[in-house]
Amino acid sequence: MILPIVAYGDPVLRKIGKDIDKDFPNLDIFIANMFETMDNSYGVGLAAPQVGKAIRLFVIDTTPFSEDDELSDEEQEALNGFRKVFINAKIIKEEGEEWVFNEGCLSVPDVREDVSRKPIVTIEYYDENWTKHTDTFDGLRARVIQHEYDHIEGIVFTDHLSSLKKRLIKGKLSKITKGKIKVDYKMKFPRK
Repeated sequence: MILPIVAYGDPVLRKIGKDIDKDFPNLDIFIANMFETMDNSYGVGLAAPQVGKAIRLFVIDTTPFSEDDELSDEEQEALNGFRKVFINAKIIKEEGEEWVFNEGCLSVPDVREDVSRKPIVTIEYYDENWTKHTDTFDGLRARVIQHEYDHIEGIVFTDHLSSLKKRLIKGKLSKITKGKIKVDYKMKFPRK
């Protein structure tokens, strides 16, 4: 089932997600719905707060990035089919020299800005089968993980922008919070 994506301005996007356990109601269905919602809206990641649940869960699929001809064959291969579930994730460390990439977000449609992030991330998490992992990812996989991880920490990518950039996009953000925007996917706007 395709879930509505919560728009910028909704308080749930500012909440720090709570850990869940194996008994979380209908978890497998919720995860399937998150993937369907992400795929339907052409996203590469989706966090539970973006569909109204303040829990520590996100899903990613970097396959669309694998079609970028500017990436090396090795990078394309790493991105292709990289489809994962992260439950109760905790970033252990971020390493390397920060690099800039133009990011967007399904909760902040029609806004894309350059964001600096570290290129390597080590993260501890459970998968959908409740197997615990500690993995290190780099490049675009690390970036997508960091972006979605921010969501379960109550952070939106626009928080990483300079005060000047924030002022420049203030009008666009205001339109999003008021629902004065057209998108190709189901959205839920903050109550007026």
